[in-house]
Amino acid sequence: MEASEKVRIAAVIGSVREGNYTAKAMKVVTDEFRKYPNIALDLIDPAEIELLPPGRNPGTQALDRVRSVVSEATGLVISTPEYHGSYSSVIKLIIENLDFPSAMAGKPVALLGVAAGRIGAIKALEHLRSVCSHVGAIVLPGPVSVAQVKRAFDAEGNCLDPAVEERLRGLAGNLIDYIRDHICPEASLEQMVRSE
Repeated sequence: MEASEKVRIAAVIGSVREGNYTAKAMKVVTDEFRKYPNIALDLIDPAEIELLPPGRNPGTQALDRVRSVVSEATGLVISTPEYHGSYSSVIKLIIENLDFPSAMAGKPVALLGVAAGRIGAIKALEHLRSVCSHVGAIVLPGPVSVAQVKRAFDAEGNCLDPAVEERLRGLAGNLIDYIRDHICPEASLEQMVRSE
């Protein structure tokens, strides 16, 4: 990958609730990505998409866009609130609508979970890791779980906890480092071989 080429990141919000904390946490992550001039960021907000179970949706322009964004992405960040000990149904519907084989296959994925409780979104992230791995994504170590999320952000979405903010920004850095160290060199090597 040449230095002038943009690395594409797809960031998926896992909640459709108005004022949700998942989007507030993702805002910090996406803010960090925007600091890098060679990153092109696509935010997937399911509140803007009609999500139906697979087989019941003939396809919409919004879903076609989601599939295209994920297919063209170099890497993804997937976020979810923890609902009843697992990830949100919204994330499941997005993953289910990414076709088979999945548009996520072979792509590095960083995971982010938020929860109101003291232990955070550990269960949700374990389940989500399993599903993402099953569809062929490369799930990166070091997911971020934000516990007691209602204390970590104010009503405007500002992060009130410096340690949480550091971990969220680190999630973006972790994905960028993986892409730089493992994907960009491979693309450059392939280009060198093909150009000879």
